Amino acid sequence: MAQIIQVWQSKLVLLLVLPFVAASVVLEAHWWATQATPVALWTVGLSLLLGLVAFKLRSATLGAAAAGAAITASLMFSTATMPYLPWHTALMPMLGLMLLTAISTRLGRAHKERLGTAESRSGRTAAQVAANLGVAAIVSNELVQNWLADTGWFARATQVPMPLFAVGLAALAEAAADTVSSELGQVLSARPRMLTTLRRVDPGTDGAISLGGSLAGVLAAGIVAAAGAWALHGGAPMLAVSWTGGVFGLFFDSLLGATLERRGWLNNDGVNFLSTASASAFALALLAILTRTGIS
Repeated sequence: MAQIIQVWQSKLVLLLVLPFVAASVVLEAHWWATQATPVALWTVGLSLLLGLVAFKLRSATLGAAAAGAAITASLMFSTATMPYLPWHTALMPMLGLMLLTAISTRLGRAHKERLGTAESRSGRTAAQVAANLGVAAIVSNELVQNWLADTGWFARATQVPMPLFAVGLAALAEAAADTVSSELGQVLSARPRMLTTLRRVDPGTDGAISLGGSLAGVLAAGIVAAAGAWALHGGAPMLAVSWTGGVFGLFFDSLLGATLERRGWLNNDGVNFLSTASASAFALALLAILTRTGIS
């Protein structure tokens, strides 16, 4: 029964993310094609190129590469402004995330293969990509962003101190932090500790953390947050909010792993989806506080 539940969790993540993202990309591509054709061409072209590179590097299966390309296009459309420059969109944090996860997955691969914890040589699956990046795509969508802007937290504010994309950027920062901390933690620490008990456990154990892995994850979150803050002109406040949200999500991920995942109630895709959601929620709360206090 537990195995059936876990399989359906991955399918549920796909059903929640991919139809939404696909519809968003189709609608956005059509709109931009009629309003500013180069934006549509650059966005779709660069997204497909990134997906192809991920597939050729064996970082993702064909389905995962397609899902990643669609999510990248959705994020780029959501952050496109005029005059249009591709590097001043969500392309930059996505590139940072892609490079960090690819490098950390390959570092110490022989050691991880001996432990039996190495990533599949065919790369990540579509469900894994949706679980890690789906929340960022959903909360960065224009309709969701407009809804957030109209909520009680922001509706009466004269100025929001940064683009609301900080909420989605926090999810991307968490995704990078989670992968890097997990992959490098197995290399940097021979005996990590369980988050809830601080007892020594084997590398790769759900909910285990190590100093080296955690620091690497925090740094990875900072790099992705910085790339997004630079690309969208969000400045130090956006960097701080998205980075803090990403770090919160990193440790929330470990907490879910040490509790619900170890009991068989959540699989890894479910944990990753909820962890990125927690990062976005934490960033949204911080952004609301900054807005209420007038900090810019």
